[in-house]
Amino acid sequence: MTKVAFIVQRCGLEVNGGAEYLCLKIAQRMSQYWDTEILTTCALDYMTWQNYYSPGMAEVSGVKVRRFPVAQQRDIELFNQLSEKLYPRIKEASIDEQEAWMVAQGPWSLDLIDYVKKYQDEYDAFIFFTYLYATTYFVLPLVASKAYLAPLAHNEWPIYMGMWDKLFAKPRGFIFNTLEERDFVKARFPKVNCEGPVAGIAVQPPEVYSAADFRQEYNINEPFMLYIGRVDPSKGCEELFRYFMELRCQKSGISKLVLLGKPTMPIPDCPDIIPLGFVDEQTKWNALAACELLVMPSPYESLSMVLLEAWAVGKPVLVNGKCDVLVGQCRRSHGGLWYINKDEFLVALDMMDERVRSQLGLQGKVFVEQNYIWSKIELDYLNLLKVNHECQMFK
Repeated sequence: MTKVAFIVQRCGLEVNGGAEYLCLKIAQRMSQYWDTEILTTCALDYMTWQNYYSPGMAEVSGVKVRRFPVAQQRDIELFNQLSEKLYPRIKEASIDEQEAWMVAQGPWSLDLIDYVKKYQDEYDAFIFFTYLYATTYFVLPLVASKAYLAPLAHNEWPIYMGMWDKLFAKPRGFIFNTLEERDFVKARFPKVNCEGPVAGIAVQPPEVYSAADFRQEYNINEPFMLYIGRVDPSKGCEELFRYFMELRCQKSGISKLVLLGKPTMPIPDCPDIIPLGFVDEQTKWNALAACELLVMPSPYESLSMVLLEAWAVGKPVLVNGKCDVLVGQCRRSHGGLWYINKDEFLVALDMMDERVRSQLGLQGKVFVEQNYIWSKIELDYLNLLKVNHECQMFK
């Protein structure tokens, strides 16, 4: 049986990250066809990379996970200072300077690097999730002849560092989450053959989910909009809080903002903003069933899985119009609206009355059921390895 290693920076049920969740779900699904294993670090917190999990083999959602300790925690203040110095001179910075930034970015695990060097011949393929972290930058070149990259790339300043030009030329193949991500990568790396399928992820709501259970458990009786994900300025949360507090729209009838996810920033002391922290999967689906709409304020996304989850239960979405991926998902699905400033945020809420929300949610549900199904996605991953293997045979 084909043995495939998936490499990602963190992995665990407690990990609140889209790339990590995607990697785990794909590894789980592809274990029907391959002998799959995830190689990762012992970190839980992406800010510090502090070791949390025990090193060695474990099982997460039926998937074998091999964890390696992080050699050095990230000093957030020093890393931010390094980023601030590098950003204005990104085109002039040497590769050595850029790689020093990548070491500081982390997670830096010498044990993971040594393991891949020693045991690479035991694996038929390595699939890396996200381009941005040290687990990809320093490990992928070691196994380039059988490496595949799911870059999860978007228009953010680090991707314009010159060191990526060399890295993106190394994988045997790519697999993307959206058309917008694929087009962006092709434009950013015009000299690289960045062809590859657009796969994404399927969403499957639990058989039973209950809006009433969520409202009863948290005593939330008013209509609310829902945010799911890391509560972080880089995810647009600062702007979302400001817009919500300044422009709460009485016409929409939505008076509360509920947050599900780990905060990495102060949350305003506002009675209408309700932070519930990290919750389990069932609670998440119950919340989606209970909300009036999902809001996604992030300006940087390569795929928003929570949009797909909201549509899967027939709920509309409101997204940041500065993110091409989110707008593209809304355009293709006819399942949501978008805004680029606080006035448009207000107008969108005004437009999304009960009738419009119902129609958008229904259209989104049809879109997900037709396009984000496991049979198609599994075939994309199977063909990714199969096509590249056959091309190698005929060289």
